[in-house]
Amino acid sequence: MSTFMAKMGSTQRKWYVIDAAGKPMGKTAVIAADLLRGKRKPEFTPNADCGDCVIIINAEKAVLTGKKLDQKYYRTHSGWVGGLKETKYRTLMQTKPELAMQLAVKGMMPKNSLSRNALTRLHICRGAEHNHAAQKPELWDAE
Repeated sequence: MSTFMAKMGSTQRKWYVIDAAGKPMGKTAVIAADLLRGKRKPEFTPNADCGDCVIIINAEKAVLTGKKLDQKYYRTHSGWVGGLKETKYRTLMQTKPELAMQLAVKGMMPKNSLSRNALTRLHICRGAEHNHAAQKPELWDAE
């Protein structure tokens, strides 16, 4: 018996909706990263893109535990001297909660070209409404 190896065109992509309301941001990001990579499928292959599409709703209602709202920073640098910009996560969660969730999911993915392609299948919405009803997404309710 030979080992099954998934190929690019042989995988069927499903759509999942994850509700982040009242859940820790990190736990939601772990579930989304696993679904994007396809790690919860029996035919998972590490060197093939066999993941699903993920929609995260209620991103602004995700919870950061501990003192992360005041102690954690989102940092960007322009490349110039003195070009460092820091934003506290309290401000980031009020203004751009989609970016905060995207950064959390991106940090949980491996740093390679498969992950960069998989992150294009991640859709994050601020409220409870999303515009992907035509894809018939399933609600992901397991932990």
